[in-house]
Amino acid sequence: MTAAAPEISDEAAPLPEGQRVLIAAPFGHDAQTVAKLLQQAGHETAICTDLCELGARINAQTGAVLLTQEALVGNMAALNAALEQQPPWSDVPFVLLIAASGGRNSRAEAARLQFLELATNCLILERPIGKGSLTSAVASALRLRRKQFEMRDRLVELRESDRRFKAITNSVDQMIWTTLPDGLSDYYNDRWYEFTGLAPGATEGDAWSAVLHPDDRQRAWQRWRASLATGQPYEIEYRLRHHSGLYRWVLGRAQPQRDEDGRIVRWFGTCTEIQDLVEAREVLSRSREELEQLVAARTAALEAEMASRSEVEAALRQSQKMEAVGQLTGGIAHDFNNMLAGVLAGLDLIKLRIDSGRFDGIERFMEASIASAQRAAGLTARLLAFSRKQSLDARPLDINALVISLEDLFRRTLTESISLRVVPGQNLSPVVADSNQLESALLNLAINARDAMPHGGELTVETSMVELDEALIAAEPGMQAGRYVAIAVSDTGVGMSEDMLEKVFEPFYTTKPIGQGTGLGLSMIYGFVRQSGGEVRIRSQPGRGTTVTIYLPANDGTHQEQAPASGAVREGKGQSVLLIEDDPSVRMMVRELLNELQYEVHEAPNADVALPIIASNCAIDLMLSDVGLPGMNGRQLAEIARRHRPALPILFLTGYAESAAHRQDFLGNGMAMMTKPFSLEALAGKIDEMIASTTGEHSTPAI
Repeated sequence: MTAAAPEISDEAAPLPEGQRVLIAAPFGHDAQTVAKLLQQAGHETAICTDLCELGARINAQTGAVLLTQEALVGNMAALNAALEQQPPWSDVPFVLLIAASGGRNSRAEAARLQFLELATNCLILERPIGKGSLTSAVASALRLRRKQFEMRDRLVELRESDRRFKAITNSVDQMIWTTLPDGLSDYYNDRWYEFTGLAPGATEGDAWSAVLHPDDRQRAWQRWRASLATGQPYEIEYRLRHHSGLYRWVLGRAQPQRDEDGRIVRWFGTCTEIQDLVEAREVLSRSREELEQLVAARTAALEAEMASRSEVEAALRQSQKMEAVGQLTGGIAHDFNNMLAGVLAGLDLIKLRIDSGRFDGIERFMEASIASAQRAAGLTARLLAFSRKQSLDARPLDINALVISLEDLFRRTLTESISLRVVPGQNLSPVVADSNQLESALLNLAINARDAMPHGGELTVETSMVELDEALIAAEPGMQAGRYVAIAVSDTGVGMSEDMLEKVFEPFYTTKPIGQGTGLGLSMIYGFVRQSGGEVRIRSQPGRGTTVTIYLPANDGTHQEQAPASGAVREGKGQSVLLIEDDPSVRMMVRELLNELQYEVHEAPNADVALPIIASNCAIDLMLSDVGLPGMNGRQLAEIARRHRPALPILFLTGYAESAAHRQDFLGNGMAMMTKPFSLEALAGKIDEMIASTTGEHSTPAI
């Protein structure tokens, strides 16, 4: 299957909301002239022959209506019906061109007045009018229309926020209420009405005091008015009439919500039934121990409930991550055991040959051990890069190479009943993106595809070059014309319906059963791709599978590939290297490597031992230090070393992923980083490079 641009048809592709200008000008070529003028200004237009057609064509794509006074002479019923059917937030703007006062007749004037009774949002312009004034008026009307759609979206967001708020408040056992800044209640949750037995809305405003015990009303109102006046939290115990007719003790609490200027905009309060607690207090005189036991039992029950909720929430947040880790663990352990077996078996054979005095064939055992160790190091580096959380580290990427490198992880993620097909595209341009984030996104899509194929199927990961022109992106909001590298992840699973596709990128929306997904995966992918300047598109049909395509802008600049390192080991010329490493085994091995390379080595297990050497008159051409030293770390030691020897080259060694070297402000001038493990050739090349970058003189303490 070849990934391509989104399927876009000029006929089928809907125009974005509020973009089209409807024109009704029946005389001569007025309509065509105005349409051409507006099209030159970049507006989409449509000409209507009369008011009936105009009324029929008013819809969500309509941004403004431009009509002449002559168009008003006719039946306005269809137009009136279209305007009456508008939702409350919609008020289509009209631009009406009328003749100068001397050229008006009574019939046209009557039609104009009738029209103005229908169109409440109308700008009247007197002809003749300049082109600039006309296009400016239309542009202003379109901006007004866009604000209406923005208002609609905000209303939808407010309704959704209100729905979520009510769902949350109704899911807890406490009675929850809110008031306006003046203290008048405007909301109670279901627990309140269940407790009081009253009809919804019966206690809003100040009517809530009717359910207070008569002996508690004055005290409760005094405390509430004091909180309203001072802004201090409200807390009081009083009795409320239960639906059984009895009064029960509750603990009322409220906190103010303030805006950025500190003004109170709302109060949020709770009522917690404490009847059991009050009854326990009443028996305090008879048995203090009994009271303490009751309180302890109640407290333990509440703590257990809260702890249980916290555990469930934590489990939900971790479920998706642990699922992915669980799928990878078996395969990774299997691979590491194979690699370690190759290393240990090779070393054992080498030792046996040396002990028996036979050195023939020893090279192939050494090469096999080195190859196994390098494979293990490569897998470790990939796992560290995959698990790291960091800001985007964008750099030119070869997408084909990245996808092929993930093939093993894809296979370990999938079940045995799912086949994998990787189809690299031809002549792909590089892209600029964060490789770690892109790898995580592709693995997330592979996991989603696996879950969509519980009975097996095929997963296809395909790359291609895509050219999007203006015609293709006309109906794709957010897409920009240009060249893209497309990565399509397709499955043959259960697919999704149109309703599901509309919500698939929304945070917290998931198609998985409760507890098996957080609903954040696709929204995180969407955010990462948009931040990288790209887009994500998804196509799916129930029963026929799903294709998610990531479009990343092609980087057509020169993509410099690093030249392959020379296979020759570059030896030193007796230069002095200060080695700081806390692990004795690693320090011994690095020291021996440096000696083999003809360097003079001064070694230290930590910063305390290294500092006197740095401060001495001993010649040092390079400082080679581990980052994670006990006590003072390698970076802190480097700062002190630079005070004594400002030109000293410093090479850090670390077991963390190499991308740590790109963290802002971590490396200074004349500093570099290598990740463990490293080869003799790599270490020799880096040391030679750093020493060669200096003047060639020994570094001595600054005077």
